[in-house]
Amino acid sequence: MTIADIPGAARPHQAHLAPLTDETLAHGLRDLANRDPDLAQILTELGPPPMWARPPGFPTLIHIILEQQVSLASARAAYERLLAIAAPLTPARFLALDDAALKTAGFSRQKTVYGRHLAAAVEEGRLDLDALHDLDDAAVRAELIAHKGIGPWTADIYLLMALRRPDVWPSGDLALAGAVQNVKRLPARPTPAEMDAISAAWRPWRAVAARLLWRHYLNPKRTEDQPNG
Repeated sequence: MTIADIPGAARPHQAHLAPLTDETLAHGLRDLANRDPDLAQILTELGPPPMWARPPGFPTLIHIILEQQVSLASARAAYERLLAIAAPLTPARFLALDDAALKTAGFSRQKTVYGRHLAAAVEEGRLDLDALHDLDDAAVRAELIAHKGIGPWTADIYLLMALRRPDVWPSGDLALAGAVQNVKRLPARPTPAEMDAISAAWRPWRAVAARLLWRHYLNPKRTEDQPNG
């Protein structure tokens, strides 16, 4: 059974655009568990992962930029400080903040540049975030990474969590790579290319596999050294 076979799911010509729902997430988990005993074990031991959905739009992209190369807790704290001075967060409100305000919120100099570039692109119409819903995954990725500060990881996390595409695989995510290393009992953390090769067996549910592996990574019973990211 494919995504398009599920009642209420998109038909084949648009299946790549349909966001995950609770129903399709559950179906994807069952399919993966039937195909991969390692993923089946995670599902049995820990249960289904959360959707980890985020609202699509400018605020979520800013939040993901804040998450680049820092802990999720640190990024969350910075994002909440930002909202305290610029809510509701819009491109215009962001552009109105000076360097001191953004530094106090937790933006590095580099992320200040990234945030302003993104805000200007959205404000000036050079990046239409609403239009991304109608593009396939590759086109969304290309549209996003054309802008300063948005690389493959940021684009993939936006696709996976905000647009909830079912077959996105953030191969550069260090936490995900750590989970794959542990679950697949690899001698070293896999490279992005190796991550892509391993994940090929999980199509068309790689974003579902990612959620399950993140659940494993976040399991407090794990005793292995955990990578940054």
